[in-house]
Amino acid sequence: MDPLATPDDLTARLGRDLTAEEASRAEALLRDASALIRSWTRQDFTAGESTVVLRPVGTVVRLPQRPVQAVAAVVAVGGGDAIPDIALPTGGWTWDGADKVDIWPPDTSWLLSLPETWADGWGSVDTYRVTYRHGWDEIPDDVVAVACAMVLRTLLAPSPVAGMVSERIGQYNYQLQQGTGSVGATVLMTQADRDALARYRRTATTIQARV
Repeated sequence: MDPLATPDDLTARLGRDLTAEEASRAEALLRDASALIRSWTRQDFTAGESTVVLRPVGTVVRLPQRPVQAVAAVVAVGGGDAIPDIALPTGGWTWDGADKVDIWPPDTSWLLSLPETWADGWGSVDTYRVTYRHGWDEIPDDVVAVACAMVLRTLLAPSPVAGMVSERIGQYNYQLQQGTGSVGATVLMTQADRDALARYRRTATTIQARV
């Protein structure tokens, strides 16, 4: 998956080109920062298509990746030969235009067309496989800003040793930054980063099973 920011985003914030040493580390650090952001928010951000297996809460499954652009298919997972998987027709589900799919819409006439053996076992079906498109064509500005801040704290640290905030040269002590936000060898998320990304963080409301 592509990083959430680019070296050009870093140079725009620095106001200068990256040095050779900075450029050699920038791509890896951007990938690291992006991985941390995605892990904490539980969001991919980049546009794409996913297929997920979900158990509903009541009659509703909530899609984990946002924003949801379109829902392509909903398949009831039968889990056996007697009750095979079946793709629900358009009348068998509705998408609310945001992040929820309702499995029991007002129009239930499609149930009449189900095979008898499948209809008999309908009550035991509790998982659905949903294919949908999601994400942003352009990464939101605040997400890019956080990714760049995480990387620049590392690139501009006075030492490549994690946790080092100052270096002494002879009788002179040179210090660039203080506090728990300082990093050296790796990127870290600060509480300020989490606060900036809090609106994107997904909380679990639907049980997701492995595809």
